[in-house]
Amino acid sequence: METPYDAKQRLSEVNQAIQAVLLGGQSYRLGSRSLTRADLALLKAMRDELEAQLANEALSPLFSDTYAAFFEGR
Repeated sequence: METPYDAKQRLSEVNQAIQAVLLGGQSYRLGSRSLTRADLALLKAMRDELEAQLANEALSPLFSDTYAAFFEGR
């Protein structure tokens, strides 16, 4: 039975994709064929979202549905 694809696994793959872009370039051509990797800015945004999701999952569920509002100038 296959385990569900979780944020930690996705984060690992996104980090590998970022490393591939940084080491091998955004795109390259070999003869008549070309390869374009994912956009680095998009990968970084995905990484930030996944890191935030993992940080949120690590928090205590005590205040997981609590929001704070600040009313200034009253």
